Amino acid sequence: MTIAVALRAEAVAVRRGSSAAVTRIGMRAPRADRALQGAGPLAMLGVAGGVAPHVQVGDVVVASEVRGDGITVTCPAAPLLAGALRRAGLTVHVGPLATQPRLARRDELAAMTMTGVLAVDMETAVVAGGAGARPFVAVRVISDNAAQPLMRPAIVRNGYRALRTLSRAAGVVEQWEAAIRPRSIRLAAPRSFCAGVERAIDIVERALDRYGAPIFVRRQIVHNAHIVAALERRGAVFVEELDEVPDGARVIFAAHGVTPDVRTTADRRGLDVIDATCPLVAKVHNEVKRYAARDATVFLIGHADHEEVVGTVGEAADHVVVVEDEAAAATVAAADPGNVAYVMQTTLAVDQADAIAGRLRQRFPSLVAPRSDDICYATSNRQAAVREIATDSDLVLVVGSRNSSNSLRLVEVAQRAGAVAHLVDDATDVDLSWLRGVERIGITAGASAPPYLVDDLVHALSALGPTDVHEVAAAEENVTFTLPREVS
Repeated sequence: MTIAVALRAEAVAVRRGSSAAVTRIGMRAPRADRALQGAGPLAMLGVAGGVAPHVQVGDVVVASEVRGDGITVTCPAAPLLAGALRRAGLTVHVGPLATQPRLARRDELAAMTMTGVLAVDMETAVVAGGAGARPFVAVRVISDNAAQPLMRPAIVRNGYRALRTLSRAAGVVEQWEAAIRPRSIRLAAPRSFCAGVERAIDIVERALDRYGAPIFVRRQIVHNAHIVAALERRGAVFVEELDEVPDGARVIFAAHGVTPDVRTTADRRGLDVIDATCPLVAKVHNEVKRYAARDATVFLIGHADHEEVVGTVGEAADHVVVVEDEAAAATVAAADPGNVAYVMQTTLAVDQADAIAGRLRQRFPSLVAPRSDDICYATSNRQAAVREIATDSDLVLVVGSRNSSNSLRLVEVAQRAGAVAHLVDDATDVDLSWLRGVERIGITAGASAPPYLVDDLVHALSALGPTDVHEVAAAEENVTFTLPREVS
């Protein structure tokens, strides 16, 4: 790896934190050709001026793209490096970095802010423009900004602070270099959104379009932080309980379903309810009510603290017994062992759920099964697909948020298939140490994770060397669900 810097002070700082070759190219990069020789990874490091108001002195900017005189060079590996820098304890921003041949004036900084630029320097675009196909990243530490300009006494203190941070960042850049190698990526299909998730998101978006903001949503509409944040930006207000919703306001119930008590409270408060409960979850609710009407004990196979299970138990709390694992299945009791039935949380691991149901059947021969499989078709399909890719992958990455049950189950299924597997919310969660020596990566996503996060992850990994990407299909999906009349 070659690390290019402009100034002697930057070179000293980088050498304190890294053993990589450091090449000085001078202010405004008159000797850029020195860094552009060879074919290995190339990194541009140094200090820069902050442009965006939220970028403070001492912060680190990792360029998502470099803009110069008539050129724009994208840096797809930026999220991977940014995540590593954050885990090292640094404050990091990812976004455009601009290069111009002289110090920027205040009016120029204002103009760049309007185009999304985070920082400005005088060298990076020259180096980036000549990098060609070489893996390339640019990391700049902010030494000055509009609030603390360059030509002020504080620049000495700020400069030392920036250079100390630069030393720390240089060591992390070595982790990026160690992760570079040719790879193959296998994409599981199906992956990402299922019909129930698409329906739930569509309900919120349509409600915002039709009724305007704010629209209140009880709990996360689906278990994904990116989706929740995007809907919040549009005017959705997520609350834990209905007492946070003003009387008479419009509220949406999330895809995981609610208890009858929640519905009663909404009616009493005069709330205008739109129900986004997944139809497959609603099916399990109806099964519980049907079995309870026969005075049966209903074994609910699932995780007691999951929102879906809490809502399902509420349909007939006196009749439902939650069974979380095989050990519980071996000890649970029923008022009448001859009048028992079972249902399942829709997002369980299929193999584990079947093992629990099998144990219950051994103990209760008259156990009544659901009319059709409770585990969601999308959950089953995604688990089958991740098993396909796990058998031939050194590493499996599952895109999904940490409160997503179906995403967590995908990690477990991949691990039981023999793969090293990790859950990542997005590309910034990928630990670069996971990639050392790894040639084959499998990628999938939970049913609540948006497809663009997978695209971003593949794009970032592909910037670490020549990459072959192909899809492994385990099933096809063409399921759709109708919308509630309030938004149809």
